[in-house]
Amino acid sequence: MSPDRLIYMANQIGKFFQSQGHSKAVPGIAEHIKKFWDPRMKRAIFAHLDAGGAGLAPDVREALTSLKQTTTLPAAS
Repeated sequence: MSPDRLIYMANQIGKFFQSQGHSKAVPGIAEHIKKFWDPRMKRAIFAHLDAGGAGLAPDVREALTSLKQTTTLPAAS
């Protein structure tokens, strides 16, 4: 999946949680991505984040940073 598509999807998740306020949105975004994105998608969005995270909304960037610190992904095949 292209980075642009993943950025779009992550930002859409962020928009959904935005109405709950920052303190609930960030963990909500992280939890959603943790539960529903497969390891390849997470690996790709984490790589994008490491490359600067261009295009990611601030809450999404914060959620991904937090999730990346607590996530161990299986080795890529």
